[in-house]
Amino acid sequence: MARVQRGYRCSGCGWETPAYLGRCSRCGEWNTLVAYAESARQAGVASSGLRPRAAPIPLSAAGEDDGSRLASGIPELDRVLGGGLVPGSLVLAGGEPGIGKSTLMLQMAGSFAAAGLRVVYICGEESPRQVRMRAARLGLGAAAVDLLAETDLDAALEASLGVAPAVAIVDSVQSMRVEGIESRAGGPAQLAEAGARLVTWAKANDVATVLTGHVTKGGEIAGPRLLEHLVDVVLYFEGSPHTGLRVLRAVKNRYGATDEVGVFEMTGEGLRSVENASAAFLDLDSEGARASGCAVTAVMEGSRPLAVEVQALAIPSALAAPRRIATGLETSRLHVLLAVLAQRAGLDTSARDIVLAISGGLRVRDPAADLAVVLAVASALGDVPLGRDTAYLGEVALSGAVRPAGQAQRRLAELARLGFARCVAARGTTPVEGMAVVPVATISEAVATLQAHDDVRLGRAR
Repeated sequence: MARVQRGYRCSGCGWETPAYLGRCSRCGEWNTLVAYAESARQAGVASSGLRPRAAPIPLSAAGEDDGSRLASGIPELDRVLGGGLVPGSLVLAGGEPGIGKSTLMLQMAGSFAAAGLRVVYICGEESPRQVRMRAARLGLGAAAVDLLAETDLDAALEASLGVAPAVAIVDSVQSMRVEGIESRAGGPAQLAEAGARLVTWAKANDVATVLTGHVTKGGEIAGPRLLEHLVDVVLYFEGSPHTGLRVLRAVKNRYGATDEVGVFEMTGEGLRSVENASAAFLDLDSEGARASGCAVTAVMEGSRPLAVEVQALAIPSALAAPRRIATGLETSRLHVLLAVLAQRAGLDTSARDIVLAISGGLRVRDPAADLAVVLAVASALGDVPLGRDTAYLGEVALSGAVRPAGQAQRRLAELARLGFARCVAARGTTPVEGMAVVPVATISEAVATLQAHDDVRLGRAR
């Protein structure tokens, strides 16, 4: 009978201990140790090639990267991956329920199969019939994709080797179960062990493997952080299920640039790559573009500049502590910018509820959008519409100074391509052809550009 090893494993960093402790000795987190029990003999390990024998080799003798990629044929996906999947790599894609993860996986599988590659699709959450129904809706009913309905990870990996796949897709990793570990499927111990086995299997057999993963309420992939450390690429699928736009973001990529994004549109025939992403996030011809509280800026997402619209509302509050609601921007960042606006520009928002949103459901992390956020709020406070042909670019410091944005030339070129004639930006920003720059040193100077009439007083409803 196989010996059973019992102990506790940290759900945050994977540290193991034979006795329970209230605090993890490695990462310092409290109450993260989860009990586990696993057999010392791992069934199927030897037969499925999970643990190949290896010997030390000199660094100079290691193989070089030949740059080979398995292009999916989906332009936005290949952009995020750095040109396509690398053979032997492990990719983890997470997103909210209903965002389109399974749709993207099936489209990717169909595209690879159409290119003559052998693809195995391990469907742990759905039956083969359900996958077939989705494929029919996407026009992929005749795709040469091998479906495998199995939740036992070792059995699924061993069966996959029988068809010698070039690409393997696991939907989802939380549905996989490793025999010998006494915990539920999707638990921290199960995910940590499943991730380790998948990494070894993918690299030993040179199979490009893609996993889908659930996310928590906080927007992070469910399970121990160790899972994200093990894989080669981590992708996040973002956007509201109630809108057509989806954003695929790479937060980790060992084979390409990080923070690269791909933009998709969800249609009745599946996900469609959006080539002109900036135009998808803006609607310059609508009546809303003429309203107050709307400011346009350009953010860098990886190597791509995207023009987005910041929309703000400022309404009288009946609460002792006015509400601050932000969609697409961290609420803590909004609090900081409102404090700077009050202290450095004299625009008090303590009696107003502030609601702010980024167009298209994009999550903006670029500090160069600070100036657009500040001026959108200032415009909403005074009900002063901004110029339709003007954009705003710059980082706002706590001193109220406006600092230059990185890669300003590329941002300005994108704004000029969309028809903007001028941009309010930090001093020292060099203009580009077709785009005039209005230099400002502080947010007080930037707010002054909104004073279209002498009788307008910002911060007070007209």
